[in-house]
Amino acid sequence: MSDLEASMSGVWHFDPAHTRVGFSARHAMVTTVRGTFTDVTGVIHLDPEDIAASSVEVRLRTASINTNNEQRDEHLRSQDFFNAEQWPEIVFTSSTIDEVEESNYMVVGDLTIRDVTKQVAIPIALLGVQRDPMGNLRAGFEATRRLNRRDFGLHWNMPLDAGGVLVSEKVTLEFEISAIKQEG
Repeated sequence: MSDLEASMSGVWHFDPAHTRVGFSARHAMVTTVRGTFTDVTGVIHLDPEDIAASSVEVRLRTASINTNNEQRDEHLRSQDFFNAEQWPEIVFTSSTIDEVEESNYMVVGDLTIRDVTKQVAIPIALLGVQRDPMGNLRAGFEATRRLNRRDFGLHWNMPLDAGGVLVSEKVTLEFEISAIKQEG
């Protein structure tokens, strides 16, 4: 059974200074490139008495992509990938949340990248809830989910001379979320 308490009921906002939404993908079939979205917002509406009545919304600004390589970042913002000018946000909106075991949840919802919306399931773990030194009630969550980028219209690639492609189709999303309950 859930270790969520009734006192946790309410609205929680992601703390952008302590939240990371990142990704990793194979490059040239031999290395892994990692990156993050530096402009992330999210809100959780939590009902511990009826977890299925809870909801989550996450928004990532596509122009905030950062792989520590400006040329690559500009390419990812271009029409070849995210087309940040036309589609400035990646949005996830939950449709169901189920507790699969204590402190572990399956969050299912619509993920929209560019002009493509697909239903995805994201397994997420509640790491804990604590009062921070400023008196905020803070919850920590972690999740990973592997997706095929082509399912979302991200088709660009280049063949390699020795076979294979420059950028893998499979991308792993990484969520490290710190959320603060709105109190008072």
